[in-house]
Amino acid sequence: MIRDPEITQAFLDSVRSFVNERLIPAENTVAETDQIPEDIVQEMKAMGLFGLTVPEEYGGLGVTMEEESLIMFEMGRASPAFRSLFGTTVGIGSQGILIDGTQAQKDHYLPKLASGELTASFALTEPEAGSDAGSLRTSARRGTDEKGDHYIVNGSKRFITNAPTAGIFTLMARTDPNNKGSGGVSAFIVDAKTPGITVGKPDKKMGQRGAHTADVNFDNVRVPAENIIGGKEGMGFKTAMKVLEKGRIHIAAICVGAAERMLEDALKYAMERRQFGQPIAEFQLVQAMLADSKMEAYAARCMVIDAARRRDNGENVSTEASCCKLFASEICGKVADRAVQIFGGSGYVADHGIERFYRDVRLFRLYEGTSQIQQLVIARNMIKAAS
Repeated sequence: MIRDPEITQAFLDSVRSFVNERLIPAENTVAETDQIPEDIVQEMKAMGLFGLTVPEEYGGLGVTMEEESLIMFEMGRASPAFRSLFGTTVGIGSQGILIDGTQAQKDHYLPKLASGELTASFALTEPEAGSDAGSLRTSARRGTDEKGDHYIVNGSKRFITNAPTAGIFTLMARTDPNNKGSGGVSAFIVDAKTPGITVGKPDKKMGQRGAHTADVNFDNVRVPAENIIGGKEGMGFKTAMKVLEKGRIHIAAICVGAAERMLEDALKYAMERRQFGQPIAEFQLVQAMLADSKMEAYAARCMVIDAARRRDNGENVSTEASCCKLFASEICGKVADRAVQIFGGSGYVADHGIERFYRDVRLFRLYEGTSQIQQLVIARNMIKAAS
C-alpha cells in the first residue's frame, strides 16, 4: 500500500540519488577498510533510514510494507553492508517493541531507534541453536534484590549482526527451563553497556565487509524485569514470528535490488567488451544469460510487491513471505554467477566489483531462515491449509 504516491516517489528518488552518488562510489572504501564512513552513517540517519518502520508519533517515517520494499529495491543496488547497518533496527529491533512492547518501552526506545541514536542488534543464534528453538541454552533466571525485580542472564550468542556497535540487544533467552520448546523463551531489551556483556572480535567472513557480526557473551548480566518485551514471559518467539515474515519480504527486496544492480553492470560490460569484432552482448549464449537473469529478477520483484501488498491488507503472508525470500535469494545467487561468467576473467578479479557482490550475496540464502527452512515453512503451511 502506497499512502501518497508523490511523497513516496520523491523519497525513492532521493534514496536512488543517495545510492548512486554516495553509496556506490564508497563501496571500494568500505571493502578495503571494513568500515562505513562516518559521514555516510550520519547522512543515513538524517534521511530517516533508521526510522523507516517506526510510526511518525515516535519520530519515524512509518512506511508500509510496500513502501519499505520499494526503498529496499533501491538500497539493494549498493553494497549490502549499508543496508545491514540499519536493517535490524528497522526490523525486529523496533518492530518487536512496537508490536508487543509496553507503552513505557515504546516511549523510551522507539524515538532513539528512529533517530539512529541507538542501533539495535538481534541476539538469537547460539553455537548450538539457530533454526532450532528447542536448543536455545541462554538462560534468564528471575530474582529480587534491593534494586528490584530482575533477571540474571547467562549464555553465548553467535553471528550477531551489528554486535560491535549495538546500543541495545533484543535478546532471546530461556526463562522456563522446564519448557524445552519455544514457549519457554522470552524476549528482553538489554542495554549493550550492561556489566557482564562482552563482545568478541568481528567475524572474518566470506563477504559483506563493513557489515559486522560477532559473538556476544552474557555472564551474570542483570536485566531489569521491566525490560522483558511486553512484560510477560514465554512470548519471545511469538513476538519474533510476528515480524519474521516482514523481515523475509525485506531481505527478498534487497535480493531483487542486488540482482538488478549486477545485471545492470553485466549488461553494460557485455555491450562494451568486444570479441571477434563485435560486442559480446551480440553473442546468443551471452544474451541467454542476460535474458534469464532479467526474467528471474522481474519475477522476484513482482512476488515481493504482491506479498507486501497482501501484508499491508492484513492477510497472513507466512507462505508468501517464505516464497519471496526463497526465490529471490536463490535467483540473486544465480544472477551473481552469470554476471561473473559474462565478465569472464575480469569478473574473477576485484577491479569491477562483481566478485565482491558474488561473495556478498551468498549470505542471503542463509540468514532470516535458510533456503531449506523456507521450503519447510512453505510445505508445512500448504499441508496445514489442505488438512
